[in-house]
Amino acid sequence: MLVNLNEVLKKAQKEKYAVGLFNTTDTDMLQAVIEAAEESNSPVILGTAEVLLPYGELKLIAPSVIAAAKRASVPVVVHYDHGLTFERCLEALQLGFSSVMFDGSAKAYGQNIEETKEIVKIAHAFGASVEGEIGHVGEAAQGDESLENMYTTVAEAKEYLENTGVDALAVAIGSAHGVYKKKPKLNIERLKEIADAVSVPLVLHGGSGLSDDDFKNTIREGIAKVNIFTDLCLAGERAMKDGAEKKLGYLETRNLKVEYIKEAVKHKMSLFGSVNKA
Repeated sequence: MLVNLNEVLKKAQKEKYAVGLFNTTDTDMLQAVIEAAEESNSPVILGTAEVLLPYGELKLIAPSVIAAAKRASVPVVVHYDHGLTFERCLEALQLGFSSVMFDGSAKAYGQNIEETKEIVKIAHAFGASVEGEIGHVGEAAQGDESLENMYTTVAEAKEYLENTGVDALAVAIGSAHGVYKKKPKLNIERLKEIADAVSVPLVLHGGSGLSDDDFKNTIREGIAKVNIFTDLCLAGERAMKDGAEKKLGYLETRNLKVEYIKEAVKHKMSLFGSVNKA
């Protein structure tokens, strides 16, 4: 069933588990995520990010993702991740996405607030939810996870929420997108301070590559949504290598890819505590 973030994250926040967002670029990944959610009886968030559109055009992937969500036996949010422009976020809403994330974190703080506030007003009119971000979740390949001056502060989080009305907030506490060059150091104390100070569910970006303990600690201290993409890509790459070694045909390799990605998703759902929470 198609739902928005509020319908899955508020329960997660209250019961101290997290719902995974799994970005998808094709129907193989889509099938894997939906099957994992149904087999795990877990709510799930299907996403596609603006930076991934060259690999899966929004107008083409949207109908498949939304149809899969509507016919699923578990709650499914269809989320436009890291929307960088007002126009793209609006397009996603018009195509039927039930949630958008407007990423104004690279903009001046005041501009981020004003533009996010406008997106919230429009999205709520569609019955959709909005995730916002302050601080900076950078790129692991560039070593951005070590830039403590980019971490979200408690004061910023409170002011941002009061002025924008977003439904969920992505915080920067030391994680980064992509494959980590070294073990990240997450500021769990900062996360706890923010969670104690605000009422909305908090989001962790850059989840791929974090340890099991990192996930358990961040979820315990207030994270209700975790974004995953790189781990799915790595699972797909392993399937293609194994398929080549076994001399499997294209379709057999495709099915192996679905199975590998599905197992990666199911592992994350178990780790996040969302199994049997649908």
